[in-house]
Amino acid sequence: MSKRLSNVLRGAVDRLAYRIVREEDVADLLDDLKIRFVECDVAYDLAEEIAARLEESLKGQKVRRFGKGFEVFVSETLRNVLLQSLEVEQVDLVGSIAERSKGKNTTVIMFVGINGSGKTTTIAKFAHLLKEIGFSVVLACSDTFRAGAIEQLEKHAERLKTKMVKRPYGSDPASVAYDAVNHAASHGIDAVLIDTAGRMQTKRNLMEELAKIKRVAQPQFTVFVGDALAGNDALDQARVFNSSVGFDAAILAKFDADSKGGSALSIMYETKKPVIYVGTGQGYGDLRPFSARDYLSSLLGQVAQ
Repeated sequence: MSKRLSNVLRGAVDRLAYRIVREEDVADLLDDLKIRFVECDVAYDLAEEIAARLEESLKGQKVRRFGKGFEVFVSETLRNVLLQSLEVEQVDLVGSIAERSKGKNTTVIMFVGINGSGKTTTIAKFAHLLKEIGFSVVLACSDTFRAGAIEQLEKHAERLKTKMVKRPYGSDPASVAYDAVNHAASHGIDAVLIDTAGRMQTKRNLMEELAKIKRVAQPQFTVFVGDALAGNDALDQARVFNSSVGFDAAILAKFDADSKGGSALSIMYETKKPVIYVGTGQGYGDLRPFSARDYLSSLLGQVAQ
């Protein structure tokens, strides 16, 4: 058989084995996908955009007619679309603290989020993480409003054997942060972690208070702490804090208990800020770096159910 004839036959076989993906091939799939993403706490606007981007990526592509070729192709394409949605500038808190400490500079990190989100416990976990690495830490209780806030952080400081700066209830929260930063600078401490109030029922006053703390303490980083179990409420909170105060990264508490898992994707997409850690339990060691690939595998598993 001539080489030319062989090539012609191979081309004919290829045309039989493959087909072009058409709009009608994916219409029902995309509608179902949007519903499943919303059920997993992915924001509706994001679910629509994911579906639109998936359709654009699929249309006109060649896939095998037989076997699981089309299913595998859609799955791989969807994963790539989701990875693109998670492409935001990363923040390395530990690396930044290490770099600044070389020059004897203190790194100030301000934590924001509503009451009940797990903010204070997350701060304690992060303090534990830093101490395990070998960094020195001071905690600042700039929540001088919520009853029990000072005592809660104080207990963590005692357990972690870490200095804590506080003032009586009703004091100016910014002054507590200022004292903590000055203490850290004069004692060569690597990091200041500032706990703040989170009473959303007086949102305007809260945001003004947080803005003042930020002006006074001049943190290198502001971190939003959200409750993964809060679903779309966590996204709404992230929007408010990001637009009013601004933050550089997010940590999601109670991530291990979240059976839906869409909050992280929605927050990263909406704010363009990375989720850097997730809480995976009650212990001080239960704070792990966020892995986009592991997260997507889990999320896609939920969507497929």
